[in-house]
Amino acid sequence: MTRRSLTLRREWVHGWLLLMPALVLLFAFTHIPAVTTIWDSFFSTPRGQRAARFVGLRNYETLLADDTFWQVLSNSLWYAAVTIPVSVALALLMALWVDGKLSGRSFVRLAYFAPTVLPLIAVANIWMFFYTPGFGLIDQIRGLFGLPQVNWLGNPDLVLGSVMVVAIWKEAGFFMIFYLAALQSIPPQLREAAAIEGASCWTFFRRVTFPLLMPTTLFVSVNAVINSFRMVDHVFVMTEGGPDNASSLLLFYIYETAFKFWDTAYASTLTVVLLVLLSALALGQFFLLDKRVHYR
Repeated sequence: MTRRSLTLRREWVHGWLLLMPALVLLFAFTHIPAVTTIWDSFFSTPRGQRAARFVGLRNYETLLADDTFWQVLSNSLWYAAVTIPVSVALALLMALWVDGKLSGRSFVRLAYFAPTVLPLIAVANIWMFFYTPGFGLIDQIRGLFGLPQVNWLGNPDLVLGSVMVVAIWKEAGFFMIFYLAALQSIPPQLREAAAIEGASCWTFFRRVTFPLLMPTTLFVSVNAVINSFRMVDHVFVMTEGGPDNASSLLLFYIYETAFKFWDTAYASTLTVVLLVLLSALALGQFFLLDKRVHYR
């Protein structure tokens, strides 16, 4: 064996040793639980002295006939379809606003980012006070204009939208930080050259700024998708999925099935659906957005 091959093998071993801690954590907390969940979805739930037994696709047949699952899935898709684009667009607008020459922009940046540092449970309780019929801040303001009281969290037609508002308020400031960092990394010479050419602000944003922000947009959109499907804290505190499952989301339904009704096999089946849905959305984002990403 030559000295060069020994050096290459030593570097290969050192590289894998450096990767080993991250790989162990990744497999222990991501890949192995995912495979175990898929495996458990083909078995029944163990009850006392009765061990789990193989049932094949019976859990998936139950899922297809579950009206609550279809309602929860519809709620989750609507929730994602609204919160993802709105929070990302709002984050970009806020970043553009605080990146310019604005008096007191440090205070504005702090105000935009403040909801992000608040605990999820605290945010839910704050907005529960806002939504309280008659006594809440929203109804107090509406009362000044003679508008009637509204039960925001008790109306099936309004409850999901009310939860969406809380999520957008919480996440837009977090995404703004990434857009602000990306905007500050754009060379000022580009804006000066565009001004010399007589390009308008909208043309500069559409032709220069937004294409350069595509890597950040891809990163933010993937995180927004993940956040939209892992939402459970606000639902648990504010509505508990009610009224009549109008605000129940997929992860909250999984939590109820696994830890409230103790049907771990069916919860595993629901989790498989969530994993497949997230994987499909993530792959779709990469295929659609990665072609427009300019890394250099």
